[in-house]
Amino acid sequence: MKFKKISSLFLAVTVMSSVLTGCSSANGGSDSKQSGDSTELVWYMIGTPQPDQAKVMEKVNEYTKEKIGVTIDLRMIDWGDYGPKMQVITSGGEPFDICFANDYALNAQKGSYLEISDLLDSKGKEMKEVIDPLFLEGASINGKLYGVPANKEVGQQMVWAYNAEMAEKAGVDMSNVKSLEDLEKVLDVVKKKNPDLKMPMAAGANFVPVLDFDLLLGENLPFGISLNGDTDKVVNIYETEEVKKTLKTLRRFYEKGFIHSQAATDTDPHEMKVQNWFVRKDQYAPGAAEMWSSNAEYDIKYSPIHEPLTINNSVTGSVMAISATSKNPEKSMEFLNLLNTDEYLRNLVDRGIEDVHYTTNENGTITKTDAAKGYQMPSWALGNVFLTKSYDTDPENRIEQYEEFNEKAVASPTLGFYVDTTNISTEVATLSNIVQEFKAPLYTGSVDVDKYLGQLNDKLKSAGLDKVLKEIQTQYDAWKASNK
Repeated sequence: MKFKKISSLFLAVTVMSSVLTGCSSANGGSDSKQSGDSTELVWYMIGTPQPDQAKVMEKVNEYTKEKIGVTIDLRMIDWGDYGPKMQVITSGGEPFDICFANDYALNAQKGSYLEISDLLDSKGKEMKEVIDPLFLEGASINGKLYGVPANKEVGQQMVWAYNAEMAEKAGVDMSNVKSLEDLEKVLDVVKKKNPDLKMPMAAGANFVPVLDFDLLLGENLPFGISLNGDTDKVVNIYETEEVKKTLKTLRRFYEKGFIHSQAATDTDPHEMKVQNWFVRKDQYAPGAAEMWSSNAEYDIKYSPIHEPLTINNSVTGSVMAISATSKNPEKSMEFLNLLNTDEYLRNLVDRGIEDVHYTTNENGTITKTDAAKGYQMPSWALGNVFLTKSYDTDPENRIEQYEEFNEKAVASPTLGFYVDTTNISTEVATLSNIVQEFKAPLYTGSVDVDKYLGQLNDKLKSAGLDKVLKEIQTQYDAWKASNK
């Protein structure tokens, strides 16, 4: 693999004392507003709305109002709905303040997010000091920053997470399963042993298999650079033999009943705690298996698909952006600064209320209570993970594992390259719509590969694929020349 070794520069976290704010709302379209001596900020966040959200956000708002004069209107949008709903919100110009940045680079270039380089220096100084510089560098587009990346693992590693007890009962060994072909042999056995299992492999409308390409404009566009072949050429991945082989394997999975029949239209996130699946593709970080097992309340193990890889998506996969429509950008940055530097606030938003959702042990770890089922947030998406308290189920050396994980990460040849879509924005939008029309049926094996792949490529060609390919190749060549 033509990658360079990188080392993490994770800095020591300085614990301060501050916090956040919030009251939940499922309603869209509200402006941030002044209320007495505080400013209310609207924060859109990815994840399943939680039963105890309002209770936690009341505590958050008490704290943040006192610390920085803001309260938070937290609006959780479920996993499968987040991207489409945020696209409507941003394209419609709805006023809001902060959001989890999906399709970070594309939305930044479209003007959806505020450029924050100067604001970070003036209102986010403490936060800037604790975030690994590699994240800030990797999230900069043409030298400008449009969001605050979470301080966490710098590399991305996809794994097969699986039900350990089910594997043992079926007599299958997952330890060396990496490719889909490896997995197929295991699923043949698991399916035979569990004929009524709904999803031997959990896959739905948002499923994307692991591909040997760095996707330059995200999963909804076809442009990629090979990770194992020619790293100089931009290609349409749907014209490659590698992707065609993967799609045909997934088609076999569907025909064998490994993928359930309604997967192409299924937006259910299929939470792990429901034991109607055997294996699923997931993203690993140190302590992930322990967290999955704790949340699901049964043993979940994993088998790595590849080594940790640092790509643009791994440094921008968890970014908080300030909306270009925000009327309170300075207060928004103050809140993000507090969230990423204040241990109390970070844990309140993430872990919930002490002695309600968890209790603290003598060694400093925490133990979930029964009430924790009413408040389970996506920790990796909420900011600086080095401030989070460790559960008693976490590895004792969790932080050291993060450092070791980052030491093993290798850099993609395209790390730091972002496509400027200014001259191809119309074509990019059309091509994205076409890919989204075909992606779910193809990636869930629900349709004939040759027929639908041919239709997809014909539509892409007609919509300006070659023009966009040429433009991206020109930009990539220039970027490589200037970064030798």
